[in-house]
Amino acid sequence: MDSTHIRQLFIRWQNACSSPTTELCYKTPFELLISVILSAQSTDKKVNQATTRLFLVANTPQAILDLGEIGLKDYIKMIGLYNIKAANICKTCTLLLERHGGEIPRNREALEALPGVGRKTANVILNTAFGQPTIAVDTHIFRVANRIGLAPGANVREVEDGLLAVIPEEFKLDAHHWLVLHGRYVCTARKPRCPECPVHDLCAYPHKSEVR
Repeated sequence: MDSTHIRQLFIRWQNACSSPTTELCYKTPFELLISVILSAQSTDKKVNQATTRLFLVANTPQAILDLGEIGLKDYIKMIGLYNIKAANICKTCTLLLERHGGEIPRNREALEALPGVGRKTANVILNTAFGQPTIAVDTHIFRVANRIGLAPGANVREVEDGLLAVIPEEFKLDAHHWLVLHGRYVCTARKPRCPECPVHDLCAYPHKSEVR
């Protein structure tokens, strides 16, 4: 996809949604971090259901540790892999208190040193909580980038690097959210909604359904 088409993609997404953001419910960087850790192999809807209750009683590292791993599990047991996630969250809270004064670090290395936090999670925090132009390549973004020809890649890191290389600077801060929303609601995995797609004519996908 050439630079003219790429710019037009993001202009259209921007016109459709000028201030995109995550669908996870949070008020602080710490709440966002916990929500993103919980969201692995789960849906935002389920995570929000759990954290709506959890954050009323524990929304700081110390409060989570006071709740304890067993107590935490009671709030997140409807979420996949909740046992592992509860253990990682408690370990992360301990490290946040020991190394960062209970605050969320603003650099990738420190974030990725936290249990349960990989590159994708770190990118979400850096972008959504701290306004850095990172792109967290999840299954939606990986699919969209490859399907429409925006930044094809064999793995998530190739796609991430490709996206950062081709997306115009003025769109990078919000690009992650536009791509996620497009993949979640329009360019879906099994049956993309091509007739409703705002970038249908720019897309390189060879199996597009007809626009009515």
